[in-house]
Amino acid sequence: MKIVIAGGTGLLGRVLTRKFRRDGHSVLVLSRNVESPGVLWDGKTLGGWTEIVDGADVLVNLAGRHVNTRYDAKTRAEIMSSRVDSTRVLGQAVARAANPPKVWLQASTATIYSHRFDAPNDEYTGILGGFEPDAPKEWHFSTDVARAWEQAIDEADTPHTRRVKMRMAVVMTLGRGSAFELMLRHVRLGFGRMGDGKQYISWLHEEDFTRAVDWLIEHDIEGPVNLASPHPLPNGEFMHVLHQAWGMPLSIPSVRPILDVGAFLMRTELELVLKSRRVVPARLLEHGFSFNYSRWQDAARDLVAQVRGEKACGTQPSPVW
Repeated sequence: MKIVIAGGTGLLGRVLTRKFRRDGHSVLVLSRNVESPGVLWDGKTLGGWTEIVDGADVLVNLAGRHVNTRYDAKTRAEIMSSRVDSTRVLGQAVARAANPPKVWLQASTATIYSHRFDAPNDEYTGILGGFEPDAPKEWHFSTDVARAWEQAIDEADTPHTRRVKMRMAVVMTLGRGSAFELMLRHVRLGFGRMGDGKQYISWLHEEDFTRAVDWLIEHDIEGPVNLASPHPLPNGEFMHVLHQAWGMPLSIPSVRPILDVGAFLMRTELELVLKSRRVVPARLLEHGFSFNYSRWQDAARDLVAQVRGEKACGTQPSPVW
């Protein structure tokens, strides 16, 4: 197949590119980074890059500024525009194509769901976030971005292209700047649960991420699809399992004052670790997708083995947009 990946120079884009090329597909990458290989675009206006979309079999859009940062006004604007503008202009390119892609896989986020402890969010019964009384007001920005992101693909006039909104949980992969690297650093410093540890973490092993994307290309399913393990865990249990996998059974809880200082020093937001994302993949499961790593215990052991060189692994760069 001919596959176009917008935002393909980021962490997950590199993971997918390697996977597709190993499988013998032709992969073309759209990137805003002038120093990266691929086709240059600005992520917001039509141009010569549209020629590679016309005739592609698959379009994957992963474009968007990374969110592991402080949310000042400038950054908020960049996070929102990099997602909405890129999705909107890709929709225009697909609409104008003489031979449009058969399928468009659009990145979205599990953060679109509510800050929730009592029950999991799936695609049918999930409660969209933004108005939860237990969530700080500043957390509403993330769900506003998610809604606008999905609205942009919903508004695209692409009747001949199947569209899938991939509501992705945290993908556990290796590489500088990855969520797993940051969590493992936390463990190696001796810290354990974050806050009270009751907030849920929805996660997905890198291998199941690439397998799910491959599966979505081949199966006639459209609309929102949760890309997450069937078994999200409370943060306290999640971190305990990672401690055991690393061989450090004892840990110091990261109480709120420690988290406040850490978030300030690392230039990030507490929402990324304190929001409860309890998301399950109902549609993947009901259509027959099987996970290689459905339990965090197995995934954590595999990832730690890769870090220690006990399994072959590739190197990945920090995310770019």
